[in-house]
Amino acid sequence: MQHRTHTCGELRIEDAGKKVQLSGWMENMRIVSANLAFVVLRDFYGTTQVVVETEEMMKQFRDITKESTISVTGTVRERSSKNPKQATGDIEVVPDSVEVLGKCQHDALPFEINHSREADESVRLKYRYLDLRNPAVKNNIILRCNVVAALRKAMTDHGFMEITTPILTASSPEGARDYLVPARKHPGKFYALPQAPQQFKQLLMTAGFDRYFQIAPCFRDEDARGDRSPGEFYQLDMEMAFATQEDVFAVLEDVLPPIFAKYGTYNRASSAPFVRIPYLTAMEKYGSDKPDLRIDLTVQDVTDVLKDNGFGPFASTAEDGSETNVRIKAVVVSNFEGTRKFIDKTLADVEVQAGSKPYWFRVDENGELVGGISKFVAPVKEQVISALGLKPGDFVGLSAGKLPQAQKTAGVLVKTLGAAVPGHMDKEQYAFCWIVDFPMYEIGEESGELEFCHNPFSMPNGGLEVLLKAERGEIDPLTIMADQYDLVCNGVELSSGAVRNHDPEIMVKAFELVRLGEEDVKKRFPAMYNAFSYGAPPHAGIAPGIDRMVMLLSAEDSIREVIPFPMNKNAEDIMMGAPSEVTGQQLDELHITVTAHEDAQKE
Repeated sequence: MQHRTHTCGELRIEDAGKKVQLSGWMENMRIVSANLAFVVLRDFYGTTQVVVETEEMMKQFRDITKESTISVTGTVRERSSKNPKQATGDIEVVPDSVEVLGKCQHDALPFEINHSREADESVRLKYRYLDLRNPAVKNNIILRCNVVAALRKAMTDHGFMEITTPILTASSPEGARDYLVPARKHPGKFYALPQAPQQFKQLLMTAGFDRYFQIAPCFRDEDARGDRSPGEFYQLDMEMAFATQEDVFAVLEDVLPPIFAKYGTYNRASSAPFVRIPYLTAMEKYGSDKPDLRIDLTVQDVTDVLKDNGFGPFASTAEDGSETNVRIKAVVVSNFEGTRKFIDKTLADVEVQAGSKPYWFRVDENGELVGGISKFVAPVKEQVISALGLKPGDFVGLSAGKLPQAQKTAGVLVKTLGAAVPGHMDKEQYAFCWIVDFPMYEIGEESGELEFCHNPFSMPNGGLEVLLKAERGEIDPLTIMADQYDLVCNGVELSSGAVRNHDPEIMVKAFELVRLGEEDVKKRFPAMYNAFSYGAPPHAGIAPGIDRMVMLLSAEDSIREVIPFPMNKNAEDIMMGAPSEVTGQQLDELHITVTAHEDAQKE
């Protein structure tokens, strides 16, 4: 190559005596005397020490600012003081000449490159191109590239074809807000960026493609959180014709474990078959449909024992005489040695996450109940000890409320206490599980009426017959389960999938139960409905999230650490200045008028 004979991570002791040319960024220069300095030269592949030993070379290097790109020509020699922690630590380069290829025109950097992760996130994102020079940050992106390549190969080896689907498409109710794109040639109409290739991949099955996959970009206008980046994300999207749930499970249980074993931070991962947990069981036992099986804590129901014990939140009747439908859940933590300060802080964190106050008591060394709400529990001490199998040293966290809230708070107790109390979390592993048998319908919190619980494209377990029974009132529609499944790893939902509803008659009947008729289905999903009327094969699929997968493999807590150019929590790209205003001419071409927002007018 024109600017180098070797990379900065390549030279070894056997290269001593060679004339070489290296190019990279001047990471640091440590001046020892007027004619001795040690320079660290860094490129994508590693670092090499350059030793400046003449006043002339010292003068040239002194004029170079840190993080400038330079080319150094010189001779390799063995280091007298070797560095075993550095791949090139046995050698150094004595320069004959140095050339500045790209000058860093700033004397002060926004952060030290090798300590960029300690900087404020907004500064890191603004100068992301500098942040990515940090080997620790760069390595996450390299990991991502390797994982994507491995996934592509594995899917191809399993007979799947990679097919790209459209980015500009029609708005469709997928559960989140769409990103809309105005159509210049069709005033008043909009494209939508796909929340997922859901309909397209099902249409590919109808078109006769047997096994499809792609590393699919998805766009959702939703708020950020630790395992979700706003704006765009990527998923391993796949679909199989003439397939069942078992077929999908078999593929992923064969594809994922070798990749996690090869690229994961931890060297242990679940082997096939993964544990399968029905949704209702997961909610009862773990308080979550995303259980972290590395934690040995579980949830127990103590409603019958503790209800109406004189403690207000445990009462079955409200002040106005109405039923509270209270459920009381308990999480028992053995060998608990936490202080009162630890308890208060931990339960405060639980309350913030769950949106509901947890309660507690302990069993002391004499077997007595102490602390928290123990005085309310004491009258039924023996029943509680028997029901929960309590022994001295146990801590009991409690939640109360209507079933969904009681379960949610108990689930946060499991996760928080499991991670915080020593001995209850076997952290260094990848624990996979399938959550299966999701309810097809639920009662909407806002509407108070029957709604789809998750994916409306899922096949109801029992097909048309079970829907007709619900329509006739012979069964409660809330008891209908869907052939839907989630893949969970270490408490993170990697993916949702389902056996699809490929029969137009079953599809219409499923929507009729939520007050939408055939014409509504045709209007909302015209292409899919029409395609299915031409004979569609049974098919099933799933789409594990690439970003979440790499986040787990790298043992990062934030998904933004594994995305090359992430947005911030407010869905802003502060490096590029997006979203940004556009010119009046651009708006006129799109037939769009921007009006001041009501909140902005108030300000």
